[in-house]
Amino acid sequence: MGSYVTVSTKVRREVLERARELEINVSKFLREKLEEEVRRREMELVMKKLEELSDVLGKIDIERVVVSIREDREGR
Repeated sequence: MGSYVTVSTKVRREVLERARELEINVSKFLREKLEEEVRRREMELVMKKLEELSDVLGKIDIERVVVSIREDREGR
């Protein structure tokens, strides 16, 4: 696991009190939501890059790649 840092934010007192009444683990909730958002945005970036590369990727002859891999494996 990586190292951790402390992040703080301000919320209305009423919200925090209500979260505690509802037995919401605020730290865990915020950590999970932040991790989800980071994953979502990383995926968006990957998809954007794939769209940018779609012309190049579309020119790749998959059959030729498969043949090359088979030839390489057989040559070992």
